[in-house]
Amino acid sequence: MTDQDNTITANLTPLPDKVGVDGLEDKWRKTWDESGVYKFRNTRDRKAVYSIDTPPPTVSGHLHVGHVFSYTHTDIIARFKRMQGFDVFYPMGWDDNGLPTERRVQNYYGVRVDTSLKYDPDFKPPFEGTDGKKINAKDQVPVSRKNFIELCERLTKEDEKQFEELWRSLGLSIDWSQTYHTIGEHPQRVAQKAFLRNLARGEAYQKDAPGLWDVTFQTAVAQAELESREYPGFYHKIAFRFEDGTPIYIETTRPELLAACGALIANPEDDRYKQYFGQYVYSPLFKVKVPILAHPAAEMDKGAGIAMCCTFGDVTDVEWWRDLKLPTRPIIQRNGRIIMSVPDWIEDPQGRAIFEETEGKTTFSARKIIVDHLRESGDMDGEPKPTTRMTNFYEKGDKPLEIVTSRQWYLKNGGTDKKLNAELIERGNELNFHPDFMHVRYDNWVNGLNGDWLISRQRFFGVPFPLWYPLDANGEPDYEHPLTPREDQLPIDPTNDVPEGYDESQRDQPNGFTAEKDIMDTWATSSLTPQIVTHWAEPGEENEALFKATFPMDLRPQGQDIIRTWLFSSIDRAHLENHCLPWANATLSGWILDPDHKKMSKSKGNVVVPNKPIKQFGADAVRYWAASARLGLDATYDEGQMKIGRRLAIKLLNATKFALAIGREDENHHVGSPAVAQWNPADVTEPLDRAVMAKMALVIRQATNALNSYEHSKALEVIESFFWQFCDDYIELVKNRAYGTADSTGKTPSEAAVKSARTTLGLGLDTFARLLAPYLPYATEEVWSWMHAGEGSVHRAAWPKPEPYEQAAFKVSPDVLTYAGEALAALRKIKSEAKVSMKTPILSVTLDAVDDAADSIKSTLGDIAEAGRVVGNITLVRAGAAIKAVKKAAAAAKSAAENAKNEADAAVAVIVKDSELGEPPAKKPRK
Repeated sequence: MTDQDNTITANLTPLPDKVGVDGLEDKWRKTWDESGVYKFRNTRDRKAVYSIDTPPPTVSGHLHVGHVFSYTHTDIIARFKRMQGFDVFYPMGWDDNGLPTERRVQNYYGVRVDTSLKYDPDFKPPFEGTDGKKINAKDQVPVSRKNFIELCERLTKEDEKQFEELWRSLGLSIDWSQTYHTIGEHPQRVAQKAFLRNLARGEAYQKDAPGLWDVTFQTAVAQAELESREYPGFYHKIAFRFEDGTPIYIETTRPELLAACGALIANPEDDRYKQYFGQYVYSPLFKVKVPILAHPAAEMDKGAGIAMCCTFGDVTDVEWWRDLKLPTRPIIQRNGRIIMSVPDWIEDPQGRAIFEETEGKTTFSARKIIVDHLRESGDMDGEPKPTTRMTNFYEKGDKPLEIVTSRQWYLKNGGTDKKLNAELIERGNELNFHPDFMHVRYDNWVNGLNGDWLISRQRFFGVPFPLWYPLDANGEPDYEHPLTPREDQLPIDPTNDVPEGYDESQRDQPNGFTAEKDIMDTWATSSLTPQIVTHWAEPGEENEALFKATFPMDLRPQGQDIIRTWLFSSIDRAHLENHCLPWANATLSGWILDPDHKKMSKSKGNVVVPNKPIKQFGADAVRYWAASARLGLDATYDEGQMKIGRRLAIKLLNATKFALAIGREDENHHVGSPAVAQWNPADVTEPLDRAVMAKMALVIRQATNALNSYEHSKALEVIESFFWQFCDDYIELVKNRAYGTADSTGKTPSEAAVKSARTTLGLGLDTFARLLAPYLPYATEEVWSWMHAGEGSVHRAAWPKPEPYEQAAFKVSPDVLTYAGEALAALRKIKSEAKVSMKTPILSVTLDAVDDAADSIKSTLGDIAEAGRVVGNITLVRAGAAIKAVKKAAAAAKSAAENAKNEADAAVAVIVKDSELGEPPAKKPRK
């Protein structure tokens, strides 16, 4: 409403001869870009800003329709909040660092990093795309680290163009001037600054410790990146022996780790082994003396109930090693192969000779060698038995993880600190999860942490740790006293930059310095997106003002599968640095399933490229499909839903054109020149029209409440349902009166009645344009331009409020419209069953109606008669025998439903008791 009296002034434009959704994307994208309609306007009042921590998609990944799904949900909220008057801070980022990018670059260009090589400014890669073929490592050309990073940056720029084009075609109301890259200078500065502060407070630390290691990517892996998968193997029943040669059998799937065994472990409650605790046995083949010990984590019903603890076979071995203070006997290298020298704890000459056979072998080859020797020695009972076990994989890897000891950087996350753990649980209680049932996933993850966050990676393309280490006279690094830069020197790359007090000639020289070569885990940067986009701790008044106006942010939208990684790690960082939540709300999307209800994934070959449905059905239609799904629940890819969305958009265009054309047409039905329309709610005087106002007020209230609760699908359902009622019932009932057409008796409706109809049509369609704008941005912008030429975008228009419509209703019930529509449907049913034209006149009709329906029909009888072409009398019978019989049957059919009575009443409020039809109109001859 624009004026104090709630009058809407519409500047009407000439209407197109034909309407359609095709071409609207190109038309309005250009207009939006030129006008800057979605730009953040730098409001400095935090209460007037709505800020969104938009997920930065991994640009090295493949576009799929799941991107459309979740990002549409966010855009609906952004558009709604903008129309509510908020200055919406809605940036976009690109997650372009880390392992996925490196793997894609290796395969795309056919290269791999060799840190011993120098930078070649003229280097040209052997390939420019490999048509999806995987290039083997031996065929990849070695390049310097700097050359490799340049190739990463080149390819990610191309990938980002594809993503941006998708987002723009989908109609996301992103402020493209607020774009960032997780590998860019600004994000690097933020990530390094946050790390240095974590280090100064003792929250970041390094240590030599056993950790999960991916032999393919040659990097450590954090707990949050694990994926448990079934892996085939064999159980081997192997004899350890007491001093007198008596065997005690264990069962293992990893006999190649026999040389790494430090103890045999059984449960303290296991009666089979209690007598042996504290005694010693000798390992087969290697004759290493190991103790038999008790630990509650040993599973009595698994295998033989007693297991060898090797350093390290799995995470349970790490737990036993730590708790029981066992010796460290690693034999697996970072490359996944057996170490190249016999360990000193193997003293038996024959055992040393056997180990030499396994040196440098893969675990698979070493296993075969050990099993052959066990057969020969008689230490294996029977043959290996096939089994399938759950094994840890890196989520992006294809080989089981090993556990190796290495120096790594960690960040405190409550995994080893009960106080911090409790604080992070409480942060989760402060956060509004949408839907709320996702909260338990957060709690389960935090409660299940068993170690701090491993944030270092042994890769190349990522944010470097801003550290150097002093070297002693022997060239050995002093890891306990790292050299750090000042914050105003960030970002830095320690492999290129030099610490203060040194020069380049001292790099890697005795008494000089060496660079930290590890990079940060990609989540260590992504966990700081709230700080990155709000320009946390950046110098300058503009940055400080932006941070105060946008942080803590309002919304974090994301997938449910990364609660344990992105959501939790972001809360951890903000808690440690900012002492608060990074945002107030988190919305969690479900998966996209294919038509067979299987999760879409590249590996299954069932992924749909999003450009296809957008091109086929239009962006509004695809958005409609996405918006129809509730948060947190999986949704099926459904082109049928997209067709419904396209139909909805087209109907909005046609209905608006029809309503705006009334009163502007000449005798040939050509729309005349532009005009100004005044739609004043005070001019709504007829009961039917006032019922529309009452229903509109109810719909606005329900939709607003739903969107404020992040229930976009519920709001759409309410709006769409009334829109179709408005078009199918109200417009049909009122169009003759709106035209001012004389009725069957020759009586012309009063000027006030005509104005009431036209005002209701105008107010209704103006409101529907605004209510549907977050869902169908292109179609609503088109109809808005017909109604409000020169007044700006619908996406900056005010979200409607219910009060003016409630006032215009004058306490008329929305049921008046419902019952009038049902009466019209009953009249049409007569003609449909008689198989005659809808233009066939009805000479007389008796309607059987419940009391409320009868009163409503009576107040709208003129419109019903005109719409139904009743030229004679309409007789109303209140709750006659016919309707009571139908009503009773309907109630019985729905007796199991909680609201059976209400549903039955509505279903049979009006029926035709008897009627008489006239002659169908003569068909007009074809020209």
